[in-house]
Amino acid sequence: HVQLVESGGGSVQAGGSLRLSCAASGYGNSYKCMAWFRQAPGKEREALAYIYTGGGTATYTDSVKDRFTISHDKAESTLYLQMSSLKPEDTAMYYCAAGCANLRGPCAYWGQGTQVTVS
Repeated sequence: HVQLVESGGGSVQAGGSLRLSCAASGYGNSYKCMAWFRQAPGKEREALAYIYTGGGTATYTDSVKDRFTISHDKAESTLYLQMSSLKPEDTAMYYCAAGCANLRGPCAYWGQGTQVTVS
C-alpha cells in the first residue's frame, strides 16, 4: 500500500520561499521516479519536476526551472520541493506523485495535496 503525505504548504508573499515535503511509505520500487505537480482552480494539472531518486537526475518545467528544486532523502523516505522567488501565479494545490514511468511520464500514486497561496 503506497502512501504519500504532503506538507509544508501555506500562504507567503510574492518573492518568498516555501519547502514542500512528501513523506512516502509502502512498496519501495514505486519511489524510483517521483514528481511534483500542481493544479490551480480552473486549470489543468501541471507537471513541475521529476526526479530519479536513485541517482538524483531531475527535470523541470520551464516556468519553475530556475526557482524550484526537487530533491529526495532516501533515509527519510521523503521527497522535497524547495520553492523560491514565488509569484502569485504559483498559487495552486501541490501534489506529490510516485511510480512515475519516466522523467516525463504518468505517475501511478498520488498524495492528497497541500495548498500554496502567494499574494
